[in-house]
Amino acid sequence: MRRIALFLNGLAPKRIPELNQFEKIYCTDGAYNYLRKLKIQPDVISGDLDSLDRSQIPASIEIVETADQDFTDFEKALQLIEQRGYQEVYVYGSSGMEHDHFLGNLSTALKFKKCLTLVFFDDYSYYFFTDKQTILEGYQGRTISLYPFPTAENIVTKGLRYSLNNESLDLTSRIGIRNQAVEEQVEISYEKGDLLVFILDR
Repeated sequence: MRRIALFLNGLAPKRIPELNQFEKIYCTDGAYNYLRKLKIQPDVISGDLDSLDRSQIPASIEIVETADQDFTDFEKALQLIEQRGYQEVYVYGSSGMEHDHFLGNLSTALKFKKCLTLVFFDDYSYYFFTDKQTILEGYQGRTISLYPFPTAENIVTKGLRYSLNNESLDLTSRIGIRNQAVEEQVEISYEKGDLLVFILDR
């Protein structure tokens, strides 16, 4: 699977991933400002370029100007990434700072759930929209939260301290945060809706 990193203009990550695991490094125009301070040179910058001085960008970096204001820079970057045939995107800098952007990023991720594998990382956890059936391995003792977006129906889990057996979660009445993996393998399945899985990074 072709994997790339995408840096967004949220809170700059304190921990930088091993960049050699990625085929390419993409960023939105606002994220380039902190990447430059971190001495990370992306392959591609995407966005409306309203926060960049082009004269400061090396010629070796591809610039894709996307001026359409009907979409966020994140969505425009994902459109470009999908068009270029990538399948797996590790997203950094998506949370922190302005929380409306964070929620907007989750909504955007949901639009691309069927065509891209999106995994978000911050300094505390990583999270993703799970498939209808998902197996997680190697997380015994870790905190795992199940978050409906906005509903997930008939959830069955194995390997969590507080199991669900054909139960539903709803954003307005019941969510499944701060659970814990008690086995090396955790199984999660559900029948309808959308479900975010957060795995605490400690």
